[in-house]
Amino acid sequence: MIDKELQDYVAKKNSWNKVFDRNYKTLCLTSAVDRQKIANIIDSELSPENLTCDGELPRTHIAHRYKQLTKVAKQLKALDPTVKFYEYA
Repeated sequence: MIDKELQDYVAKKNSWNKVFDRNYKTLCLTSAVDRQKIANIIDSELSPENLTCDGELPRTHIAHRYKQLTKVAKQLKALDPTVKFYEYA
């Protein structure tokens, strides 16, 4: 069973990417390739520069984003233990 937070995260990414690219191929949690792409996106968002918006976000917002992203990363790792993360240990 796929957790709701992970499903919501992927749906949000797909909807935002469709806005900017009409030919965007939606990410799907049933595809191993797409699961690694999702892991790469989460890794990118967890990098210090992106997580803090280059230090512009307040600490409470950073903590909330970090908690949300690590929760989704944990759910993705539980769904597919073969995905690789670098920012999320």
